[in-house]
Amino acid sequence: MLGRRIVVGVTGASGILYAHLFLQKLVELKDQYERVDLIFSDSAHAVWKFELPDEAMDQYPFKIHKASNFWAPMASGSAGFDTMVIIPCTMGTLGRIASGQASDLITRAADVMLKERGRLILVTRESPLSLIHIRNMETITMAGGVICDANPSFYSKPETIEELAGTVVERVIKLTALESKGFEWGIGAGED
Repeated sequence: MLGRRIVVGVTGASGILYAHLFLQKLVELKDQYERVDLIFSDSAHAVWKFELPDEAMDQYPFKIHKASNFWAPMASGSAGFDTMVIIPCTMGTLGRIASGQASDLITRAADVMLKERGRLILVTRESPLSLIHIRNMETITMAGGVICDANPSFYSKPETIEELAGTVVERVIKLTALESKGFEWGIGAGED
């Protein structure tokens, strides 16, 4: 799997902890991919500083691209990125992707991922959903993307917020086809 190239987009939805834990997990799984590149939206910077003031955004060993940089490699299908995760994904970002509006590097990279038939995973963080959100989700799903709403699992009996959010991150890791030894949903969970 060393040929794997992954793009991670971080937008300004609340739930920046999901991005932080996902990036930490990618560091742990570094032998399963060739490269990871990051894109932070402008609002992601503000939300990160508000929700995780003690965590530096540049602590990860990945190349960081400005959202305004359309010259970054993932803006082209020829760069060979095969997976993109937007975590967390705002409804505005989802709407722009669904309508084909590549207004920044995150939405352009997502557009490229869909047209190249790569793996696009949007970890949405919104509640309740409007009909517009639901239709945008349908459009992206029909185009080949995956909507993974950030709904944590309580089966694991988490003791901390990080453990609770980690159940979502483990789900996202599985969707990227990386292998992790985190919490697994057992057969029979939830049965009478």
